[in-house]
Amino acid sequence: MTLTWLGHACFMLESYGFQALIDPFRNIPGLPDVCTEADAVYCSHGHSDHAYTDEVTLTSGKVNPFTVRELDTFHDDQGGALRGRNTVRAFTSEGLTVVHLGDLGQPLTAAQLAQLGRCDVLLLPVGGTYTIDLHQAKAVADAVNPHVVVPMHFREGGVGLEILTSREEFLAQYPVDRIRRYPGNVLDIHENMTKQVAVLALKGGQKTPKA
Repeated sequence: MTLTWLGHACFMLESYGFQALIDPFRNIPGLPDVCTEADAVYCSHGHSDHAYTDEVTLTSGKVNPFTVRELDTFHDDQGGALRGRNTVRAFTSEGLTVVHLGDLGQPLTAAQLAQLGRCDVLLLPVGGTYTIDLHQAKAVADAVNPHVVVPMHFREGGVGLEILTSREEFLAQYPVDRIRRYPGNVLDIHENMTKQVAVLALKGGQKTPKA
């Protein structure tokens, strides 16, 4: 299974040649709007920085290998009164589970953690303001206890929404030997991955070729 980060909270998850696009965006400073092809698209909520599907071309004919479980959560810490609801999704294929938290705005409850179950790779918002902040994000990651944490939804080097905090501020909460920095924006996911926080390069919005 491979995971390609397109910037912000957008990823392409691929298994057996099937490409699942998660949370395509528009109007993110420093990044082109997402324009790509995919076999399926999933959006955590309806805001344009997570649900821009106008330039996503859906292909057809492939069998979806992913079992997708959904967890209903809130986009804020006031029961959705500020920003509404948010859908957390767990994608399972090849015996591995990748969880995308979307714009999670609340700590996960014990019941929600139990419902979520096993997680191998956690796609975690860390920039605060519109989501859990960097300290809450660390607590959520500790509670979920995945093998790999991939930070998303932050501002860094002039890229990202101006009001968000940086990924480096989140990373400062971890020992240096836990952090692994990748030269590109693609992560190969396999069952023998070491415990790590995976730092992927900013290469968002580009077209992704069909498998």
